[in-house]
Amino acid sequence: MNKYEVIIYWSEEDQVFVADVPELPSCSAHGATHETALANAQEAIRLWIDTAREFGDPIPMPKGRRMIFA
Repeated sequence: MNKYEVIIYWSEEDQVFVADVPELPSCSAHGATHETALANAQEAIRLWIDTAREFGDPIPMPKGRRMIFA
């Protein structure tokens, strides 16, 4: 399991839960439920890291302080 902070909130505009990963720029996902949004965020994190490795970009170490569900 990734240790990156994930912030989940309801988007009234899109009618979905949005999961943002603030430590990884432009990394976010969405889903119809908290659980789906979180699962999709975990996949987005994996893809973000894979892409960074492919291009030799730095990968921030996760702070792992908290997981927020709002």
